[in-house]
Parts: sequence; structure tokens; C-alpha cells
Amino acid sequence: MKVLTVVGARPQFIKSCMLSKEMKSNLQTSEVIVHTGQHYDDNMSSIFFEQLNLAKPDYYLGVGSHTHGKQTGTMLVELEAIMMSVKPDVVLVYGDTNSTLAGSLAAAKLHIPIAHVEAGLRSYNKKMPEEINRLITDNLSNWLFCPSPSAAENLKKEGIEKGVYVTGDIMYDSVLYFKNIALQTSTILEDLSLTKKKYYLATIHRAENTDDPDRLKSILKALQKLEMDVVLPLHPRTKSKLITFNYSHLISSSHIKIVDPLNYFDMLTVASQAQLILTDSGGLQKEAYMLEVPCITLRDETEWVETIHSGWNYLTGADTKKIIESVKTIEIPQKYPRLFGDGTTSKKINEILINETN
Repeated sequence: MKVLTVVGARPQFIKSCMLSKEMKSNLQTSEVIVHTGQHYDDNMSSIFFEQLNLAKPDYYLGVGSHTHGKQTGTMLVELEAIMMSVKPDVVLVYGDTNSTLAGSLAAAKLHIPIAHVEAGLRSYNKKMPEEINRLITDNLSNWLFCPSPSAAENLKKEGIEKGVYVTGDIMYDSVLYFKNIALQTSTILEDLSLTKKKYYLATIHRAENTDDPDRLKSILKALQKLEMDVVLPLHPRTKSKLITFNYSHLISSSHIKIVDPLNYFDMLTVASQAQLILTDSGGLQKEAYMLEVPCITLRDETEWVETIHSGWNYLTGADTKKIIESVKTIEIPQKYPRLFGDGTTSKKINEILINETN
């Protein structure tokens, strides 16, 4: 079985590393990796390949940052040519990025079967570009690997039942595999003079928050008023908007520690040792759960509804008062249900693909 894997953003590198290891150890599978270059900052891309011991991509498109249409269109042209040359048995895509959409569209047009890892997630907010990417990719895919039963239920509601598998979350494989390695090798806590469970971790990057000056200001004002150190890795989009809106003064408080985007081991370390995580990231709110760290999600809805129902995740939107009140009142639940599988998702996916392509 020849698999062509399309990745382009940090979360996809983390998700793909475990399945790539599994495929590499199996003589029945060969993998061709295409890195679209959607994340083009070195600390957001190449260092992840090094830390995760991922094979260097066979193709690097270097697409970079553009409007959604131009970025997706450029990828589509390049990926089509690569697929025609490689002639894979399966095109494998992850998550909900423009790289995911372009990979699935190119494969569908060429009648190449598509496997979607992290299928079935829904926010039911079509203003989010990620939601559009999910909907299209799921409808084009031949194999839909769901991280949880609720994701499979979402697909069933849409009439998608064929090729649906609840395999668990592949991110959990990575967290279990790399957490102790990260804690042993990262020096980020010492570098930032942080004490375990005596700080918060915050990330802001979604367009719905960064592109809306009122929402961004409201979130930053909440961080400003928190009474504990806040580590804030600054996404390039957020950094740009702080300048555009003249908001830099809102993060000048001494307790807000601004850092560049962190590599995976540093991020895994600060996340696992934080008292609380505040984020608008889909991946980080899920990782918070996997690390048993309470989370406040700075959005009006979430794809990871299981984490809300279990009491480990709170939705606050961008409301300053609601964020502060949630930080003050959040408690660690007594129960911790295993929502995302047993850490063997990559093995399950590889076995399914081998059995169904032979």
C-alpha cells in the first residue's frame, strides 16, 4: 500500500508522526510525505520534524501565507501534479486546515481514495473556515477515522455511515509517547522562571478572535487582570493584529510572559505543568484534557463537546468578565473518563487501511 500524506501545519505534524512511525515499521506500507508549507515559520515547522523524528518530506511546496482561496488553489495545483506522478493507493489527510481541503479535493478529482484522520468534528459554525474544510473533506473521504463516538454520531446525522471508524484520537498517541521525553529534555520552565502549577498558559490565534478588535481587546483585558503569571506564546497572526489595532500595551503587564511560538517539547511541558489553560485552539483544548489540565475555551462553541460535558473545559467566548469569573471558579472534576481511546489509534488506522486496500 502506497500512502501519500499531506501535512502543512503544526498540529498535523504531531498527529502524523505516530502513524508515520507505524507505517514505517510495517513492510506492507510505504509513505510519501508532502509538506505544503502552510506553516512556514521555522519554529512552527522544521523543528517539529526534528523533535518528532519525522522523515523529511518528499515534497515541500512552500505555499506560505495567503488568502484562503489563493493558498488552497496553489496547493491544489501542486498536489494534483504530485499525485499524478506518485500514483498513491491512498491520500491521507489530517484535521481541518486548507492543506486538508486541498489534499482531499485533488485526490477526489483524480479518483484516489481518501483517508481522513480526525473526521466528524463539528462546531456548527460555518463562519469558521475550518468547518467548511471539515464538511467537504468528510463528504469526499472513503475512510473516516473518528476520535470519539460523538464525532461518528455527527457523521451519522449527515447520512455518512460507510467507512466510518471510531479509532480514538491520534493526538493521544503522541501525548503518551512524548510527554516524559519533553519533561526530561525541555528547559522552558527554568528559562521563564516558572513554578509547576503556579502559572496559566494562554494562546490566541483564531481569526474570529484576532481579526475582531473588540473580541481581541476583551480577551487581552482578561489576561491583564489575572492574578497569576500567564505564558502567552504569540502566534504570528496575533502579533500582527496587536500592531494593527495598537494593542501592544494590553500585554505589557509584568505577569504576562510573551514568548515566540514554542516547539512541541516546550509546549507539551508548559501545558502539562500549567494550573489552567486558556485558548481558542481546537488542538490545545483537547491536549489540556489529555494532560488532565482544566481549560477555558475562548470561543462561543467547540468541536470537542465531550470535554465540556465532562467538566474539564469551559466555554467563555471573548467576554472579559466571564473569563475572569471562570478562572476564579473552575475546579478539577473528580472523574476523568477516557474520551479519546487508549493510545493505539495509529496502529488501528494502519491495520484498517492495509486490510481494505489489499
